[in-house]
Amino acid sequence: MHFGSGKNNKLAYYLRAAGREWLPVGWCRRRLPRVLASVEGRADENYIRQRVDYYCRLENVTPLPETALRLGEFSRDMGPSVYYYDTRQYTRWFDPSLRCGYCFGDVTWVPDSPSIVKSRPIAGDTANAVLLNLDKVRHFTFLNDTIPFRKKRPQAIFRGHIGNKPHRVRFMEQYYGSAVCDCGIIPSGNDFPQEWLRPKISLWDHLQYQFILALEGNDVASNLKWVMSSNSLAVMPRPRYETWFMEGTLRPDYHYVEIREDYADLPEKVAYYSAHPEEAEAIVRHAHDYVAQFRDARRERLVSLLVLDKYFRMTGQTNR
Repeated sequence: MHFGSGKNNKLAYYLRAAGREWLPVGWCRRRLPRVLASVEGRADENYIRQRVDYYCRLENVTPLPETALRLGEFSRDMGPSVYYYDTRQYTRWFDPSLRCGYCFGDVTWVPDSPSIVKSRPIAGDTANAVLLNLDKVRHFTFLNDTIPFRKKRPQAIFRGHIGNKPHRVRFMEQYYGSAVCDCGIIPSGNDFPQEWLRPKISLWDHLQYQFILALEGNDVASNLKWVMSSNSLAVMPRPRYETWFMEGTLRPDYHYVEIREDYADLPEKVAYYSAHPEEAEAIVRHAHDYVAQFRDARRERLVSLLVLDKYFRMTGQTNR
């Protein structure tokens, strides 16, 4: 359910989350073995197992430190409530005596011990950073865009916060006032040129443009999911961080339009795809196909439970 802005309805999210807290956890725990076993023999079993291994890359048993919390000790004061609720949605299926490490927030490093995270670096050894779909009310928004690519304005758009994000500041310095990109920043307490400030606009307003910048913030670009569900093209440098969306598997100029780290080729890419709409529309189709894999709620639940099941096995706590 979306607000008029296009964003997910947070009230509906919290009502559902609170409702789950009232459900008997015993019902979930009794069903867990049967739900986990349901993956066997499915037509998409190999796909599901590949995703589980992508999110949880632990290959050797790695015990947790004694400081790791037991699931039964998880509480709302651990961090932002959305992280608690999104973690609790799946941990409540497991024995409360099991231990779990976690790092909530925008994680751009790899924890010292196996931990549940929302985001992690794409490059390097990331085995200790085990992904779950956290803060999904903000990050996992998909839109139903009814405007064909060819009917949109042949221009790029960027709106966002740039405080403490030097790469976004550089983009604004480079393209503010340029005909190639409608640039603006969301008002904040930072000391930036006043002419850069623009009022907030809805996600739907972005869809008037053929190209939407998806620049990483503290970790990933939070708008990437809904942009790839639209009929506009996501435009960005190759991502450095990833979430449940598996940004590390995205193919440049197939799922999105890749630009250089210094943004210098943005005008060239905008001009090319505006002049070759059939190629742009192919990227839109590929992006839609990619997004579709996350729309099956029951399968997403199964993948999440299997990730946690593997996590508990690879930290030496179960042998299921």
